[in-house]
Amino acid sequence: MPALCATQIVSWGIVYYAFPVLNPQITAATGWPTGATTAAFSLGLVVSALAGIRVGRILDRRGPRAVMSVGSALGVVSLLIVATAPSLPVFFAGWALAGLAMASTFYQPAFAALTRWWVPDHVRALTIVTLAGGLASTVFAPLTAALADHLSWRHTYLVLAAILAVVTIPAHALALRAPWPDAPTGPARTAEGAAEVGRSRPFLLLAVAFTLSGFAMYAVVVALVPLLLERGYTTSQAAWALGIGGAGQTLGRTMYAALARRTTATARTTILIALGGLTTAAFAAAPGPYALLIAVSVVAGMVRGKLTLLQATAITDRWGATHYGRLSGLLAAPTTTAAALAPFAGAALAAPLGGYAPLFFLLAVVSVAAALIAPWTDTAAVRRRLPPF
Repeated sequence: MPALCATQIVSWGIVYYAFPVLNPQITAATGWPTGATTAAFSLGLVVSALAGIRVGRILDRRGPRAVMSVGSALGVVSLLIVATAPSLPVFFAGWALAGLAMASTFYQPAFAALTRWWVPDHVRALTIVTLAGGLASTVFAPLTAALADHLSWRHTYLVLAAILAVVTIPAHALALRAPWPDAPTGPARTAEGAAEVGRSRPFLLLAVAFTLSGFAMYAVVVALVPLLLERGYTTSQAAWALGIGGAGQTLGRTMYAALARRTTATARTTILIALGGLTTAAFAAAPGPYALLIAVSVVAGMVRGKLTLLQATAITDRWGATHYGRLSGLLAAPTTTAAALAPFAGAALAAPLGGYAPLFFLLAVVSVAAALIAPWTDTAAVRRRLPPF
């Protein structure tokens, strides 16, 4: 578990959170349009979503060691390509390869490993690893900004690639060697096959709710720096506002177990998605002072932290752990695709909407729509209210 804690911080911090900080410098130095560079980053997330389905099946059968070790190596190579890209097509190719690395090293494979190794105490294990993962933006957004103050964006990515290689490749290769146990047998509700569950109405509605929520959440993460720059804050101030959200994620995750004991899966899904919309609206409505924006960022991070654990436990809460890898891959695919499109869509919509503040109001509405769908993801309630397909 300590290895996964370290690798989640470094993988998320470098492969994901460095881009929002560096993108303004990338576009200024290269002349490439912001929409194009953001689209390259989005391509990586789309590839991650599609590859995640296959990765989930491999994880169910073979475990995480080979998947995450190879994924770490791919992540290093992808950042080297991005850092040295002489043209936009090569930049796109680097991010496409990064998508394979994301699918193989981010939360999905880590969650599959912990759910199998730590059953039935998997919620505690997931909480510990996501507590660490929540520090990714806290550590690497300011670190990336500090490096970018002294280095070009290309050299910054080269330094980050070196850190990624030194920390994650040996950690995954050497620490994930425990025998991979057989899939656990669960209660009667888990007797349903993965294909049957994946076609069920509660699963599809849950996927829709998480997809809308994920779109809004990831658009906010990537657009927060441009929003604050638009309001006159410095790059360092914007990076710290983004990074402090990671501390909020860590705090929020410490509270998830207590929330889970006091609420049903459906109730906390509805509550947390709605709170995500509320914090997004707060960013739009509050131009300052800076201390208030920091406070909103912490609260938004707390909600994101709980949402991460909510999604990590959504399968086991409803259908058990037998087909966790495959079902989590299916559930994550549309959510990750929406997250992939969110940065590009946000950048594209900001101008016609008149700036990033109106964009944040729109994203808040999207979260509210997701919260309205969430009550219909209760498996028992849906069976009572609706006929089967």
